Amino acid sequence: MTIRQQHTTKPDASAYQNLLAELKKHMADLQTLREQAIETLTPTVQEMVRSGSRNVQQIEHTLDQLLDHACLPEGLALFKTLCRHYWTLDPHATTRYVHAYRETWEEDDQNNTDEVHT
Repeated sequence: MTIRQQHTTKPDASAYQNLLAELKKHMADLQTLREQAIETLTPTVQEMVRSGSRNVQQIEHTLDQLLDHACLPEGLALFKTLCRHYWTLDPHATTRYVHAYRETWEEDDQNNTDEVHT
């Protein structure tokens, strides 16, 4: 019985570097988009809180958007601000948003913390 050996080639270092550079560029672009979204949502959140908005549909739509950007400190701050406002209107729904945040963003942080402590 002959065992066939697979030919493995060493990855080309320049191809790897090009791929890494491209990935970094896309990550920077994503970061810029997140920052622009936060900048765009800031006046909306400020106005809803200032006016005491009770427009649940608008609040939830904005929270949905902010949840995507809560990985950045500025996005998380806006998310928390709007959650505090929404809590006065619907604590149960607000709790669901807090849980969604934790499921989306805190799992990775917890895994990283566990790795450090083991």
